[in-house]
Amino acid sequence: MSAEDRDPSGITRVRAPNPSPMTLDGTNTYLAAGWVVDPGPADPAHLDAVQAAARDAIEGIALTHSHRDHSEGAEPLAERAGGVPVILPRGGEEVGPFRALATPGHAPDHVCLLLGGVCFAGDIVMGRGSVFIQPGEGALASYLESLRTLLALDLDVLCPGHGPYIWDPQTRLSEYLEHRMERERLLLEALDAGARTEDELIRHAWSDAPAALRPATELTLRAHLDKLAREGRLPNDLDAGLV
Repeated sequence: MSAEDRDPSGITRVRAPNPSPMTLDGTNTYLAAGWVVDPGPADPAHLDAVQAAARDAIEGIALTHSHRDHSEGAEPLAERAGGVPVILPRGGEEVGPFRALATPGHAPDHVCLLLGGVCFAGDIVMGRGSVFIQPGEGALASYLESLRTLLALDLDVLCPGHGPYIWDPQTRLSEYLEHRMERERLLLEALDAGARTEDELIRHAWSDAPAALRPATELTLRAHLDKLAREGRLPNDLDAGLV
């Protein structure tokens, strides 16, 4: 582990054994002030590791969102810990030692959990790479607003759901915003040049996307097109099914 990936004071990270192109090295489960954040998949060995790190002293379980790679282990872990509460709070609520901040986009129910200058960021950022955004319901516009909300805070560290700690929150959040806006610029450039098919648009705006992530890239394209459609910025002759 690099010095930059050290645990913040009072925080312990336990990484689940569910690596994939979408989860990087696996889902990060965090222990803080007697609580567990995002217990991850219902993998017995992982839950054993979380209990061992907590020394069997778990007061409650808090979730950043309901996606299974973050939440599936919540109920089994709660039962193991003697029936402690499992809470996915709404923005503005306090749960255990945390204050929840609504940060929709990656998921409609997504929140970040704040503990002083520490932000348990779920899937609003990743330690490496970018976040997957599903199309529909204004998800991308909501996600960009969530990034701006976090950028306005004075944070010391982001504890992402996947990948290493982020000790320069302002820089990383700004990079995320710039990355999304650059994708939008390239997409509009492709549309202005006459691109109308999925392959043409991806070839221009996501030329650097790995082949293994093609399904996610296709959905991300649709999320961007959904945003542009809501803003009235799309041509009328796109291939059917893209919006």
